[in-house]
Order: sequence, then C-alpha cells, then structure tokens
Amino acid sequence: MIEKSAQDSLARARRFSVAPMMDWTTRDYRAFARTLTREALLYTEMVTTGAILHGSPRERFLGYSDVEHPVALQLGGSDPAALAECAAIAEAWGYDEVNLNVGCPSDRVQNNLIGACLMEHPDKVAAAVSAMQAAASIPVTVKCRIGIDDQDEDADLARFIERVADAGCEVFIVHARKAWLEGLSPKENRDVPPLNYPRVHRLKAQHPDLHIGINGGIKTLDECRAQLDLVDSVMIGREAYQNPWLLADVDAAIYGGVSPVRSRHAAARAFRPYIAERLTAGAKLNHVTRHLLGLFQGCPGGRQFRRHLSENAHRAGAGLEVFDEALAKVRELDTESAVA
Repeated sequence: MIEKSAQDSLARARRFSVAPMMDWTTRDYRAFARTLTREALLYTEMVTTGAILHGSPRERFLGYSDVEHPVALQLGGSDPAALAECAAIAEAWGYDEVNLNVGCPSDRVQNNLIGACLMEHPDKVAAAVSAMQAAASIPVTVKCRIGIDDQDEDADLARFIERVADAGCEVFIVHARKAWLEGLSPKENRDVPPLNYPRVHRLKAQHPDLHIGINGGIKTLDECRAQLDLVDSVMIGREAYQNPWLLADVDAAIYGGVSPVRSRHAAARAFRPYIAERLTAGAKLNHVTRHLLGLFQGCPGGRQFRRHLSENAHRAGAGLEVFDEALAKVRELDTESAVA
C-alpha cells in the first residue's frame, strides 16, 4: 500500500492539475511547468496500453524527469489485463498516479474502444479499474465526460459513476460537457457541446465520499477558487498551455504557498539548465522550446520572442544561444503577477 504521507501529499496536489493534452503535455512541457508551480499535479499525454506494452524503447513513452513529481500517467485502453500490466509498469517507473482516459472523443481511439466511448460501458471501466488497482498500489483515477451523444446527463452519468465507484475508484475528474461522437470533430468537442458545471456540482453533493474534480472551459484562478467551493479539485487544460504564466500564481492562490519564480524571465532562466541537459541527451531545441512560446503572451517583445524561436530553434545545430537571443528581445520586469 502507498504510505499515508504520500497519499496526503498527492491529495493536496490534486487540488489543481494541468490536464493531459496530446502533443502538449510532454515531458518537456511538464518540466517547464515545474519552474512555475511546485504544488500542482501534472499529467502526461494519454499513452495507449499498446504503445507501452509493444513500443520500443519504453523510455519514449514513459520517460520523465524527477523534477516533474507529482506526476500522473494517463492510460488509454479498455482491456483489463493490459491496463493492469501498464498500471504495474507505471508504478515501477515511479509515477504517482495512473489515470484511465474515458473522455477522449477522437475517431482513432473510438475504433479501439478507448476514451469517451467507454462512457457507454461502465461495467468494462469497472473491470479495468478493479484490475489496475489489484496490480498497483498507486491511486487509480478516472477522467470522464458527463456523457456522450444521446445519453442522459443525469441518469446515465449517475449509473456510470456508481458502477465504477463500486469497483473501487475514489477519484473522478469530470469534463463538464458531453462528447458527441457522431457529428462533431475532436476539436469541436472541446468547445461546441455546452458546459454543464451544475451537473458536476450535483455529482459532488450526491457523493461526498468521492473526490470529484471539474474540468472544461476554466481559464482563471478566480474561476478555480469559485469552483473549489463546490468540488474537490480543478483541472485546467489549454489555458495552462497557451498562457503558461498562469501557473506562476497557482502555489499562492490555490495552495496558500509562495510562487517559485517572481518573473517570466526568472522562469525562463530557471528552465535553461534543463534545456541544456536535453540538448546534451540529443533532443532538438525546438522540441523543448515550443512549449515556452506562450510565456511572454501580452508582453512587449513577446511576439519577437515567439518569432525568433519559431524561425531559428528548428535549424540544425541550434543551441542555447538561440534561446538566449529570443529572451533578450523581451523587456525584463522585476516582478509580475499572474493572477487573473
């Protein structure tokens, strides 16, 4: 069993998290996010069970840096045996949590019975959760939608949560909108279906014993604080990526702590040794620095910073000098606040 101190620490971290996002929440983004918040829980991109069990090298799918803790691995899959094996692997690799994706609406994952389509199969999700918990001692959590297609947002969601909770799942992060698997693209599914925050609030009221987190459309820390009066945790996605400086006030605003950095330049400089380390390991500069393009959003020189990295970081042999040149294009302030 996981030690109680570790459980308490993870429960605290879960109060605010950055959502798993394909192609965005890579190990490099997560390491950068750690320069801005020491407290928040970070999630990997969704990794399929097939990639972990049959891909090579495994480091490509599971590699991360120690600075990323607390960090959770999100799995895509539906076969209980495969998910159980991957949960055990996640624990062996040192992940703090393993999360099952029951929310992704893309055609590719639907065809493999992964993601949001599993909302129609609560018994299968329950079997998967039970198998994963038997295989690993780290927490097994579920990220889901409030429903799909013509499902009833009240009765069908209640049935899903109750069945999976009966199998032992205690933590649900709920994207507060339906996924329309027929008629909407994955991109449209992020914006078109209306948000229904009250449904998630009622879910928490009905299940005070469960951890219920909310996700979807939340962009400011003021909104986060308001949600935390009604649910246990908040997960932010695109805003935390496109405007990463938002994370710089999370430790103060959400956890009552102190931000690890006082300015965007300080965050960029704090990340510089990591960039050097990754370059030495063979990574390309643009693969690392693309996650910083939104750091100086709205700042004088921010556009020039983005342009310099976009035009030069991909060039053969590009090194830290390109990053330093880009950084020099933005006027430095002594301190900045990210609270919005």
